[in-house]
Amino acid sequence: MVADAAHERTLVLVHGAWHGAWAWELLVPELAARSWRTSTVDLPSASGDPEAGMYRDAEVIREHLAGIDGPITVLAHSYGGLPVTEVAATVPRVTQLIYLAAHMLDVGEYVLGPTGGPWFDPEETPLLPVPDSSTVLMYADVAADVAEAAVARLRPQSSLSFLEPLTRAAWRRLPSAFVVCDEDRIFPPVLAQTLPPKADLVRHLPTSHSPFLSRPAELAELIGEISAALAVLPDKISN
Repeated sequence: MVADAAHERTLVLVHGAWHGAWAWELLVPELAARSWRTSTVDLPSASGDPEAGMYRDAEVIREHLAGIDGPITVLAHSYGGLPVTEVAATVPRVTQLIYLAAHMLDVGEYVLGPTGGPWFDPEETPLLPVPDSSTVLMYADVAADVAEAAVARLRPQSSLSFLEPLTRAAWRRLPSAFVVCDEDRIFPPVLAQTLPPKADLVRHLPTSHSPFLSRPAELAELIGEISAALAVLPDKISN
């Protein structure tokens, strides 16, 4: 069990598209058992507000981080990687980033850019409905009852959040790791292939897109190992 890196720092968990802070309910107890302090945030882009884009999410995350004392590790899942990338380096107490099957893009890029742009008309589709195949795409290895409960809690995502480009790239300034979910059915392989040059560490889990629901204990253990490894890397901000 790896807990040493957790005693003095807070792990902030940022969910992905269509989700909410509820997504971490199985993971938080596992993290607490490993001495982590945790904090979660709800992103406005998944609230049903079509005007809440990535920049609004980033501002909510920034305000949340600014209210936490001590060193902070931020873990972002899926779409959550975008607003975290936009804003994490603006809060001095943030010292580590973990991208969990998350978009780890650069300045000027946006969620749908690497996949050829939107498949919808943004003016006609201000909110993206929950994917029809959510169970298969996001919860393929999750217990059936847990997956069913999760799907019931998913909410429409603002299309604007998938279109607003990054103006900052926090991973350029902060030690960062990427966790590849080897059985992922929703994260485009083309994105994962571009990540190693960006991430300081790359780790793998034999799971689908949502290991916080399918293997929370294994994910919690890996988070501790990653945080300890990132802690010994040079500080990019001061170098």
